[in-house]
Amino acid sequence: MPLLILLLFIAVPLAEIAILVKVGQQIGLLWTILIVILTAVIGTSLLRAQGFGVMARASEALASGKMPVEPVIEGLFLLIAGAFLLTPGLITDTVGFLLLIPIIRMAVARWTLHRLLKSGALHVSGLGGGAGPQSESPQDGGKPSGHAPSDGPVIDGDFERLDEDTIRPGRDARRR
Repeated sequence: MPLLILLLFIAVPLAEIAILVKVGQQIGLLWTILIVILTAVIGTSLLRAQGFGVMARASEALASGKMPVEPVIEGLFLLIAGAFLLTPGLITDTVGFLLLIPIIRMAVARWTLHRLLKSGALHVSGLGGGAGPQSESPQDGGKPSGHAPSDGPVIDGDFERLDEDTIRPGRDARRR
């Protein structure tokens, strides 16, 4: 794995340089630089809009008592998309824009989560592999995961046990 990461850190910049040189030869240096800057500006504005949407979905999930697992994963991949979009180059911009498409982003997120669970690099416990009643878990074939550890509100309080002879006179003993 470290060797693969090293190769990517070498290969991706070299490929970016080669493509930028080829595009620069075809359309000119100024237009190439303008394209790189324009994709960063457009990508950043799209990223911001989608980021606010993900934050709203996370807040809704928390307000309804569910774990915001899916919005958190979406947010992580939006962060990755932002890094790709801000990195100068056409390959990284393409990957960044692809991650801004929700269907593609969630497919990549599910694939990554499935791979991490399968390899043992990630272990989910206590939630049945999901985020609550509505979640889908890769561990159970994508079926709803049953129930969360707490399906209802937690009521905290104190109590005092009263015997029948200690109840005040005139009070109905059945209403305890």
